[in-house]
Amino acid sequence: MASKSEIEFLEGPRSRAKEFIFTLKTVLDLIRGFRGLHFVGPCITFFGSARFAPDHPYYKFTEKAAGAFAKLGFTIMTGGGPGLMEAANKGAQAVGGRSVGCNISLAREQKPNPYLDKWVNMNHFFTRKILLVKYSFAFVVLPGGYGTLDECFEALTLIQTQKIKDFPVIVFDRKYHQSLLEHITKMKEEGTIAENDLSLFLVTDDISEAETFVKMHSIKKFNLRPKRKIKPFKWLFEHS
Repeated sequence: MASKSEIEFLEGPRSRAKEFIFTLKTVLDLIRGFRGLHFVGPCITFFGSARFAPDHPYYKFTEKAAGAFAKLGFTIMTGGGPGLMEAANKGAQAVGGRSVGCNISLAREQKPNPYLDKWVNMNHFFTRKILLVKYSFAFVVLPGGYGTLDECFEALTLIQTQKIKDFPVIVFDRKYHQSLLEHITKMKEEGTIAENDLSLFLVTDDISEAETFVKMHSIKKFNLRPKRKIKPFKWLFEHS
């Protein structure tokens, strides 16, 4: 359920004063997020459903995949909630990797999962999506619903339109996504996407194949090295 402020904003044009105040609040929301996540990268962001329990095979697979990527030196970033987001954060921590979350404040509050080294709470989905993309050098798409697909296609659109660099996008579980993949093929056949748009993502069930893909198309391509430790500015009240 949307908050009262979001409902008012989405109803349409309001007074200039209200629009200005909303703009200021949005800027402050982003600044809080930037301050909170300034020292976390480079990241791999995991998109996945909040609805899978810890005993589900998708949860266990996600733990394993996140652990493998964390061992490559990446911080694992998620939306900070339960389900496969929790599994990814848990998998990172299990191997000694860093785990962060970008949580969303909802009317029915989504609490940050217990496997986060650091997290921020955002007030709006659109500001949250900015942060989930901003610090990442690869994206992992797992089984999920509307939110997961929204995040997946947001990343693909930004890459397709060259608003961000062509970071690797990995889609896990071919069987779950089969109907979606068929529709993407139909889009190509109808000419609504180009042939080379099919190469913007890798579909696999093999974690080792995904690791190799990230090594080639992220670590090697963008010359990633162990991050130089940047000292926080105490006078800005920063924390690493």
